[in-house]
Amino acid sequence: MDTEALKNLVIINGKDIWTEFGAFLTEEKKGGRENLTAIMTPSKVKSHVGVNIREENGSKYSTRLDVKNEERDVTLHFALFAGSKEEWLLRYRNFITFLKQGQDGWLSVNLPELNLTMRMFYVSCPGYKPLTYLWEEGVQASRFKVTFREPKPSF
Repeated sequence: MDTEALKNLVIINGKDIWTEFGAFLTEEKKGGRENLTAIMTPSKVKSHVGVNIREENGSKYSTRLDVKNEERDVTLHFALFAGSKEEWLLRYRNFITFLKQGQDGWLSVNLPELNLTMRMFYVSCPGYKPLTYLWEEGVQASRFKVTFREPKPSF
């Protein structure tokens, strides 16, 4: 595994998640695009308020160009890697705690390759899958999904 290639791909609250926790974005299967799809799917816009005037056909809508985005949930797939069971347990607990606490609850998720920063908070961890057998000594790895909410979407 080329660990140098994993550096500085995801920076959360100023911390490189690979260097700090041994975590990185991964996909469900080889060639998957779940993360990119989640990140790049634009938010919905808030519904337009229409007024139904009895004397006229149809409804009237505001002509304001001020489009407001609805909040959106973003589910990212992470993997976490460590050289031993003890190191993996520590990294996993620290990473999840870091995501849950954030900085006053907020996470600034910077993806330099996409020139994108999203301001989000942790919602849940809906899926966890061990990739190695934790009860055996040696390298440990797991994959898990984390859902975040972006109240004011970046786009």
